[in-house]
Order: sequence, then C-alpha cells, then structure tokens
Amino acid sequence: MIATYDDQNIFAKVLRGEIPSYKVYENEYTYAFLDIMPRSPGHTLVIPKGFVRGILDISASDFMEVARTTRTIAVAAVKAFDAGGVIIQQFSEPASGQVVLHMHMHVMPMTEGIDLLPAQTRREYPTVLAQNAAKLIAALKDEPA
Repeated sequence: MIATYDDQNIFAKVLRGEIPSYKVYENEYTYAFLDIMPRSPGHTLVIPKGFVRGILDISASDFMEVARTTRTIAVAAVKAFDAGGVIIQQFSEPASGQVVLHMHMHVMPMTEGIDLLPAQTRREYPTVLAQNAAKLIAALKDEPA
C-alpha cells in the first residue's frame, strides 16, 4: 500500500517557491529544474505540479504530461550538452531507491566514455548550474513543446 503524500518534501517546497531552483522549463502541468547534485552535466528533474508520490499514484493523463516534458528536455539536453545519448530514470517508493517522495523523472545527458557520477555525492557549484541552465534554456527555445 502506498503511503500518503507529504507536502513538506523538498520538491513540493520548490513548487511553492519556498526553496530556489534552477528552473529550465515550466508549463501548466510540469516543472523542470536542474539537479543540484548532478550525475552528468545538464542532469534535469521533471516533476508534475500535482502532489503525487510516484508512478503508482499519478493519473495516466498527468503522467503523459510528465513524459511529454521529459522528452522535450531530453532532446534539448542532448543538443545543449553535445551528448551522444540520454538516460531517463524514474524510481517509485523507497524500496525502488526513490529518495524524494514526489514523482520525478531524471534526464541525464550522456557522452560516450564518461560515466555517471554516483548518486547524491557531489553538490555542483552554483555558477556551473547557472551556466548549464542557460545552455538548456537556449536549446529549449529551438525545440517545439
């Protein structure tokens, strides 16, 4: 059984503007921002604006919006970071490895021969995050939503 949603999780606070983020994209349904402990340059998180824990409790229509935004971010991230590919990850519930209990998709641009950093090991410098956000925002301007 899935536990109830905790509206004090860090992503709920990001959505309410209580915690700053490096926003790269937003629409009526989703919000995308850089992971501050990226596993690759441009590592972005896509979250629904609705308060859901994961894929097990999100509606099909809301998940489609998250998937649509995830694809948009992925295409732009590959372009912005001259990547050869992209990893998309989603974990639901602690047993799967989910740490923040708000539905989110990881979008990680990948370059051949460069491994992902281990999860949650290094906080990126704010200047680098700002530069990466600017690159991604510029690439998104060239992509249809």
